[in-house]
Amino acid sequence: MNHQALSSFIWSVADLLRGDYKQSEYGRVILPFTVLRRLDCVLEATKAAVLAEAEAKKKAGLNPDPFLLRITGKGFYNLSAMTLPRLLGDADNIRPNLHDYVQGFSPAAHDIFERFDFLAQVERLAKADLLYLVTEKFANIDLHPEKVDNAAMGTVFEELIRRFAEISNETAGEHFTPREVIRLMVNLLFIEDGDVLTPGNAVVRTIYDPTAGTGGMLSVAGEHLLAHNPQASLTIYGQELNDESYAICKADMLIKGQDVANIVAGNTLSDDGHPHRRFDYMLSNPPFGVEWKKVERAVRDEHEKKGFDGRFGPGLPRVSDGSMLFLLHLVSKMRPVAEGGCRFGIVLNGSPLFTGGAGSGESEIRRYVLENDLLEAIVGLPTDMFYNTGIATYVWVLSNRKPAARKGCVQLVDASAMWQKMRKSLGSKRKEMSEAHIATVTRLFGDFVEAEMVTVLDADGRALGEPRLVTGDGANASPAATPAVPTPPEGGRLKRVPISRIFRNADFGYTTITVERPLRDEKGEPVLGTKGKQKGKPQPDSALRDTENVPLAEDIGEYFQREVLPHAPDAWIDEEKSKVGYEIPFNRHFYVFEPPRSLHAIDEELKAVSGRIVAMLEGLAE
Repeated sequence: MNHQALSSFIWSVADLLRGDYKQSEYGRVILPFTVLRRLDCVLEATKAAVLAEAEAKKKAGLNPDPFLLRITGKGFYNLSAMTLPRLLGDADNIRPNLHDYVQGFSPAAHDIFERFDFLAQVERLAKADLLYLVTEKFANIDLHPEKVDNAAMGTVFEELIRRFAEISNETAGEHFTPREVIRLMVNLLFIEDGDVLTPGNAVVRTIYDPTAGTGGMLSVAGEHLLAHNPQASLTIYGQELNDESYAICKADMLIKGQDVANIVAGNTLSDDGHPHRRFDYMLSNPPFGVEWKKVERAVRDEHEKKGFDGRFGPGLPRVSDGSMLFLLHLVSKMRPVAEGGCRFGIVLNGSPLFTGGAGSGESEIRRYVLENDLLEAIVGLPTDMFYNTGIATYVWVLSNRKPAARKGCVQLVDASAMWQKMRKSLGSKRKEMSEAHIATVTRLFGDFVEAEMVTVLDADGRALGEPRLVTGDGANASPAATPAVPTPPEGGRLKRVPISRIFRNADFGYTTITVERPLRDEKGEPVLGTKGKQKGKPQPDSALRDTENVPLAEDIGEYFQREVLPHAPDAWIDEEKSKVGYEIPFNRHFYVFEPPRSLHAIDEELKAVSGRIVAMLEGLAE
């Protein structure tokens, strides 16, 4: 059974709840029951052995916990003799039996149902005479790992959360990220680390997600690494604010044998769950455009009291959007270069690229990242890729262990045209990236090359065939991988659209200078200062004050002589007000100017259209 059919079947439970539950409350029943059935199926094969071992160790006066964990091979067990199917054999006592069954889980698993407040829902279902019917539904679903693997189960959970979020008018995208976006991010994370992906190399690495959601990013990263190198060991860490998402993530990690103590509940910004740890890899999709007013006091205290010894030393963004705080949080979690370094990927909207002028919190954060040479690449994704928003999104890749060829550079990749239409929209998600699209972006990043899509146009401007990807010489590109530029026919031309460009870090920096002009009296003479340092100096006219942004690569004096003094010979620069800023105008670097058609061509077309209209009118008059 595929995940869509499975989630649709589980969704049918909603028919039982209708009337006794509001639509927005369906998830409170369906999600924990799905988790319960999954855990039930996972433990079924070892159930008898666990009960026998528990009894034997109890008689011997020993703590059975480590022995039971060894039998299940997971991080949990259940000491109840019940299973969901067995509960159906005693309809009159299903409420107390289900209560005892849940209480029989080991502490790590029992915490999952406390997060769901599951026993409260059991009582509510029992009062509505629905408990047996709902339990029967789930007891008849086969969620054994042999039938539904971990990847498919994770997708089922995400699909259910998306549906519940839609009918509750909540933000589904806060809980999980589309799988193809995760695959792209994971590819970018590992592409430069041949030692980690080499089969037989028994490396041990850590990965962390501060906005773990249901654990999708962490799961895909683990699967990717093990698929390439089964001997590799990836220890997973995460933190999640939403209780239901945290419970599902924890259940998933339990089933996979991960240490669930590494998955922490709580707000990452105000209460760091892993304060002293540093990681090899990190992934995150923080909520877009969500204000951080609730945690403002804690964040500002850390910024002001700890400075660069804390997480938010470079600066604070405006309260209306906290996504750059997560960027800083991840930077603070990077393993030092001396210990192997770190690379991480984070999904952000367009705002962090350019919001805030020189000296603002956002600009200072960009300045810190670029001047410390941490930014490897930014990949622009297609719109309509996420479940809760259609806006443009970007994957930032940061590392403190850049290869020699990347040092001092940033690669921008425009993948906004690399998509295919989905057969069925899911919320705001109407597009998806195919495996071929993901492979193209991964190769462009791995080869560290500039590239463009080249389309051959005939003399009339019509495309001759599909656009062709043409790459330049890169750090890792082979000559065979670089196709030749096509030749246009006579009278035709080539349309070139860049999709990968490489810049120096300083190309994104500028100095904002304040240009002053003198205040003049009634006679038009400059007003001079009479006191202190201003004595004898022209006084500035605030009404004529202006600012100019001078690229860091340019000499400010030469710029001022060329761009300002020819238009305002009496102007000067107030040096004390100069500020350095950084912005990344992503779209501007990929803009291709299309010259308009000639006036003659437009005029000829209008004459032809007018002629056809006149002919049609004459035909009607006959």
